[in-house]
Amino acid sequence: MKAAVQHGKLHHNTPGWVLPGARFHIRLRLEGPQRPLTEPALGRALLDSVRFYHAQGRWFAWLVVLMPDHLHAVLTFPPQASMGDTVGDWKRYQQRTLGLNWQNNFFDHRLRSDDECVEKCSYIRMNPVRQGLCTAPEDWPWITEPWKKD
Repeated sequence: MKAAVQHGKLHHNTPGWVLPGARFHIRLRLEGPQRPLTEPALGRALLDSVRFYHAQGRWFAWLVVLMPDHLHAVLTFPPQASMGDTVGDWKRYQQRTLGLNWQNNFFDHRLRSDDECVEKCSYIRMNPVRQGLCTAPEDWPWITEPWKKD
């Protein structure tokens, strides 16, 4: 009989050789069934919070897409900031103010080239289409790209 695998806490430490300005694909999931992140008032509050963190320099948000039970983001963190602390602070704020219960950890993957970033952003934008939530990525309202000036 195989023993159950115990996964430890991921620390999300960025190695010292990673250049400042590196982009990361981040995925956060809700813990268990909850109201959908795409509920209008909740979705607006989450995207406003993403834009606030961007404006305050806590992270640089290239792209954030809300799905009903998770979100995808492409983020850059300031050199002095800890990815784990920054994302953890954001999750705790959402829990305290909006009552969201997130999974304990999160997925992160460093995007190693401009081509990989373009590919990942396209993949993220298509997520609502693949899930049958809209017919085209431009129809999905739960997206923000704060770095773009309207």
